[in-house]
Amino acid sequence: MSELLKTKEEKKKIVKEIILKLHQGLSVEAAKEKFEKEVGSITSLEIAGIEQSLINEGMSPDEIKKFCNVHALLFQSSLTKEIAKEESPVHPVSLFKKENREIEKITQAIRESIPAPSRDFKSKVKSLLAELKGIDIHYTRKEQLLFPYLERYGFFGPSKVMWGKDNEIRDLLRSARSSVDALAVEEYCRKHLNPLLDEVEGMIFKEEKILFPTSLEKLAADDWVEILKESEEVGYVYIEKPKETFALIKELREVLIQEPEVKDGTIYFPTGNMMFKELICVLNALPIDVAFVDKDDTVRYFSDNKNRIFIRTKSVIGRKVQNCHPPQSVDRVEEILKAFREGKRDSADFWINYRGKFVLIRYFAVRDENKNYLGTLEVTQDITEIKNLEGEKRLLREKE
Repeated sequence: MSELLKTKEEKKKIVKEIILKLHQGLSVEAAKEKFEKEVGSITSLEIAGIEQSLINEGMSPDEIKKFCNVHALLFQSSLTKEIAKEESPVHPVSLFKKENREIEKITQAIRESIPAPSRDFKSKVKSLLAELKGIDIHYTRKEQLLFPYLERYGFFGPSKVMWGKDNEIRDLLRSARSSVDALAVEEYCRKHLNPLLDEVEGMIFKEEKILFPTSLEKLAADDWVEILKESEEVGYVYIEKPKETFALIKELREVLIQEPEVKDGTIYFPTGNMMFKELICVLNALPIDVAFVDKDDTVRYFSDNKNRIFIRTKSVIGRKVQNCHPPQSVDRVEEILKAFREGKRDSADFWINYRGKFVLIRYFAVRDENKNYLGTLEVTQDITEIKNLEGEKRLLREKE
């Protein structure tokens, strides 16, 4: 057994050396020859572990992302021999793979139209690219659900590397869609279409030969249940959600509804936890004024934002909300609350000019999981500057 472990460690060491030499200029052909001769085969879990260890040792995710296509090519012959595990039809990995089969149908349809483009080539490509835009949902579900669970087991590589590749594909797709009418067919295919198709199909290979097998190794059954439950929020694309999922999710929700609880000064919510002090500071840091009126129309809470739009004092707590408004507007307040209480409305919006500010005032009905009315949330916001925003300011830096 110790000899087997030693052999595995030696293989990992050799593969790391090959990857480092690739980044230093070694040709892919020479790397593949060295790999076949000295390693022979390697599992997807080992590959993911090696890339993670390189990140841990200081190699930047951008550097790994730059070469991850080469890495996949290097290991392709070995990975394609790896036997995939059986998954149930409702397993998140099965659903990801079903979507991939549909993505392949779209890319194949585009490829088949390239060698002999017809008169309607561009309109056909436009239609197919519009359909391909659905990969954003596929990638988002992977990024927002699968990556966080892998991170819990110490695997940060996918979120740092593969997410970057996903965004590159999104950019390529945007460029392909916006450039279809601007270039001649041959130039368009060379500059935009072929690179996009190569990357989309390459991502399918990376997912199914590296990401999914690694995830199946690392994640526990409970993790997959949570991913399946939360997949409802993100949604699916190109496939119908299996009917079994409806029943499973319903059963899980009935059994696993998590009630908030307080323990040692920390509030445990269904979606996370915060200490009391943190919660108070978070509410007060919001760039909005918040107030809560309970089901009996009694003011129970207001946030203490230092830049409040309307003055609020603690004397308002316990007061009927009708008494907090001037007589001229009480009837309107009553009308809104009555509609909320009866389930006829869920929100009401108003906007006014107030002391040089353009103020948006919104009321939201607050209901529990059974749609019982719990009260009303008032949200007030100065949207003067927001109203004047134009264009875009992205979190990601634009390419120079």
